[in-house]
Amino acid sequence: MYLARFSYDVLPVNRQRAIEFIRREVAAARKTGLDARMLVPLTRGSGDHAAPQFEVELKGLDQLDEFRNRGVGSSEETANWMHSFSEVLTRPPCVEILRFEA
Repeated sequence: MYLARFSYDVLPVNRQRAIEFIRREVAAARKTGLDARMLVPLTRGSGDHAAPQFEVELKGLDQLDEFRNRGVGSSEETANWMHSFSEVLTRPPCVEILRFEA
């Protein structure tokens, strides 16, 4: 099993909008049968400020590519969602892929 974690760096003024984008991502992942969640840090981590995160559990890494291409609807809807979300990000998302044992 794998866990993909995306950290989204946003300005405080855009935090709520970013949370709405991540909620849509979580709902889309769950709709396709994936176990997903949003994490909203209450304290600052090693970066400049606390970044909201999206986590999704995967049985194989091919699921990640499939989800990132068609996760929020059609390929076009997903591309539009990613473009709109990128407007509130201060830099590209930090992506961690972890393998875990059940």
